[in-house]
Amino acid sequence: MRLTILGGGGFRVPLVYGALLGDHAEGRVTQVVLHDLDAGRLDAVTRVLAEQAAGVPDAPEVTATTDLDEALRGADFVFSAIRVGGLQGRADDERVALAEGVLGQETVGAGGIAYGLRTVPVAVDIARRVARLAPDAWVINFTNPAGLVTEAMSRHLGDRVIGICDSPVGLGRRIARVLGVHDPAQAWIDYVGLNHLGWVRGLRVAGRDELPRLLADPGLLGSFEEGRLFGADWLQSLGAVPNEYLHYYYFNREAVRAYQEAERTRGAFLRDQQARFYARTRDPDVSALLAWDATRAEREATYMAENRQAAGAGDRAADDLSGGYEKVALALMRAIARDERTTLILNVRNRGTLSVLDPEAVIEVPCLVDANGAHPVAVDPLPDHATGLVCAVKAVEREVLAAAESGCRATAVKAFALHPLVDSVTVARRLVDGYTAVHPGLSYLK
Repeated sequence: MRLTILGGGGFRVPLVYGALLGDHAEGRVTQVVLHDLDAGRLDAVTRVLAEQAAGVPDAPEVTATTDLDEALRGADFVFSAIRVGGLQGRADDERVALAEGVLGQETVGAGGIAYGLRTVPVAVDIARRVARLAPDAWVINFTNPAGLVTEAMSRHLGDRVIGICDSPVGLGRRIARVLGVHDPAQAWIDYVGLNHLGWVRGLRVAGRDELPRLLADPGLLGSFEEGRLFGADWLQSLGAVPNEYLHYYYFNREAVRAYQEAERTRGAFLRDQQARFYARTRDPDVSALLAWDATRAEREATYMAENRQAAGAGDRAADDLSGGYEKVALALMRAIARDERTTLILNVRNRGTLSVLDPEAVIEVPCLVDANGAHPVAVDPLPDHATGLVCAVKAVEREVLAAAESGCRATAVKAFALHPLVDSVTVARRLVDGYTAVHPGLSYLK
């Protein structure tokens, strides 16, 4: 089975390859094709993967190319993890937004809109190429903003594109651990929303919902990351545990202030950190794998550091430094390729799952996965406060898609102005001016 990874020179590719190395069953991935626009980054990641594969006799063969069509031909699965504009683009997204006093995070608020506006046209081009060159392939999208990009690609690939994210997985794992559930696979996680905008409303083990026991115990709530991040009182008021990214909504002023006061934004930190990593791997005497391991450990430990500082939540727990999206990707490929039925929280078309959204809207919910793809599971309606946020943010996503398709600058302004975290149409106009000034990829907006 052949897997093509778009963004194959990306820093997190070794996580995916590491997961593949542990799969020795029949029908596993035997060929990995890395595609990237940057040949130097491809060389660095290829070195890391070669060191990972040392001593593994059935390690998947790795090839690399800068030719997109060549990479796509013959693919059974396409894993999309591209970053349009690179980490410099992410740093610019943050800087322009913070200068206007609004959030610049890469998937939430103004930064997420800017990232989406320059990513959607590229993702749509990829989707069209997949449909032409590998029509039987399944696309697994990890490109952010994941829900928005998955919806854009689904207009050309239908249900053969599925979005993944590690945030719901990590949240469910932490809740299960706190409740003494040693095998999270034995728990049913009632999670619903959009990507980076969802809530855990229940965690059932053997038919019994254990979440009320967690919400009733301030001590247990204070023992894991989201409990410390949001505070026990707020979680008890909600009657649910939000995805960590909802901290940007519920504590927006504190988050923006923390980002403004930080020595560097997250994007600038990662830009500089990864530049050092790729520079080091050019030295043939340096172990690319050891350099990658050290860089990854620092990256994971500093994840959402500004939010944790604003909330007084402390450092991340050691168990939360291991990522998780690569495990979701592997489980998804196994389920489809081998008909190994499983349940995963994924980004898929709504198909009536949430009555407040139309059938084509991409949402993030538990899905039953088999050889025919991912099928969203019926869920209870959202409470009013969550419905309001979900509908507002989905409306913004639709304006982003419309702006990307039409090239209309006024529609882009509308997308910014309608977002709950942008508080002025005037600010929205200045954001579009600021972003088009620093991003050549937005020159299509007229």
